Amino acid sequence: MIYPSITELTKNEFNRYELVIGTAKSARLVTDEYVREREAAEKMIANRETEKPLSSLISPEYRDQKAVKIAIGRMHEGKLKMIRKSEQEASCESVVKEDAPDALEESAPIAEEAKTEE
Repeated sequence: MIYPSITELTKNEFNRYELVIGTAKSARLVTDEYVREREAAEKMIANRETEKPLSSLISPEYRDQKAVKIAIGRMHEGKLKMIRKSEQEASCESVVKEDAPDALEESAPIAEEAKTEE
């Protein structure tokens, strides 16, 4: 059995297509986070700020798991949630929205990063 199930992820509010689109866009954000982290690590190595190997400077979450698996995990944990922008928009596109200024914004369902208070 696949865990988490589609029902758990959609909470019976979204169809499978919307879930796939939201997950894909979430995975793209995860990939972008990985790229930023890797570029920062490569810059540190190039500037001789550290003697550590590149693999130790990148978070194990990004290094050891696929972006889709991380995105699904974040959706299941509540770090990302899908919401609909407008019921009037007939499009089934979904978007991932997070606190970052370069977040994608388009139409219909949105996977939004849940805000945690620390």
